[in-house]
Amino acid sequence: MKPDVRTGQAPPPHPREEFRRRFLANFVDPAFRAEGEALDRIEAIAWDAFHEGRKAPLTRKAGPEFADPDYDLSVEWYEAREKLRAAQARWGEAATPSRILVVNCASRNDGTCPGEASKSWRLARIAQAEVESARIECDFLDLSLLTSDYRRHIHPCKGCVSTAMPLCHWPCSCYPNHGQGQVNDWMNEIYERWVSAHGVLLVTPTHWYQVASPLKLMMDRLVCADGGNPDPTRTGGKDPARAKALELEGWDYPKHLAGRAYGVVVHGDVAGIEGTRRATCDWLDWMGLVDAGPKARLDRYIGYYEPYATSHAALDADEAVQEEVRNAARALVDAVAQLRRGELSAPGSRLPAPRPK
Repeated sequence: MKPDVRTGQAPPPHPREEFRRRFLANFVDPAFRAEGEALDRIEAIAWDAFHEGRKAPLTRKAGPEFADPDYDLSVEWYEAREKLRAAQARWGEAATPSRILVVNCASRNDGTCPGEASKSWRLARIAQAEVESARIECDFLDLSLLTSDYRRHIHPCKGCVSTAMPLCHWPCSCYPNHGQGQVNDWMNEIYERWVSAHGVLLVTPTHWYQVASPLKLMMDRLVCADGGNPDPTRTGGKDPARAKALELEGWDYPKHLAGRAYGVVVHGDVAGIEGTRRATCDWLDWMGLVDAGPKARLDRYIGYYEPYATSHAALDADEAVQEEVRNAARALVDAVAQLRRGELSAPGSRLPAPRPK
């Protein structure tokens, strides 16, 4: 089968006037007016980077460890890749202390518009305390910082995997894209934190029958951990035709996060918690993570059909759900210990997939 590449969807690049309008929209504060000439000079540099497509302005020769040693590889991508390789090596050493990554997946926090902490954050802190009481290292990842930190982003997945799996690089090479101004992406740090973890516990609210948007952004960008290509030089960077040909030759779909244990805590107030929990667990199963048992897969309503204004009080009163979250953390701690001792099996995990994807 000869691969073809379908095009025609994307509009032409912005003309200079539209680019300038969008660039200067970052500086509407009157305090910037005194620096109008400086902004004009900076805008001209940014326009040149956009017009010339300078995605990765800092590059190095890939070197002999890559398929194309002479390829000009992004320095930022290479440094991220080296951190992941080092983290994976530490993860696999028996002497490395066990580590659990607890993730607060809610977007609400009291440092921005809502003015109040989220229930997910409170539940995640309960889980963190339980992990630490077991003398296990706990890495606490608060995705709500996306809404309150200055220019912190998880940029959306561009869907490279849907063109061809080898076009999706591990770690993701779509960002940063300096020419497009797509910078300050958080994912390289997040990739390293996932790789370093022996267990992961996700705590998310239900938003419109789905996970919260910060979790969905992270989930989509973790697609490169499930079959991603660790050598961008094999696809000439982002050459879709080469990637399609490479996939059709036969791709092994490496699972870069396989073997880690997981737990999931989902809560809501009206509907959708079961579907959200199932979808999240199915995703983690697909990536080769190992579930920590039924106690670690929790969905519960807090303040069912009660006012939002009293939801924290409802959580205060629901001591049972607090204990269930502790049990989820305890189950994950047990699973990590058993996995590292080789006592917890994942039946069927070594069977070859007849239809890998």
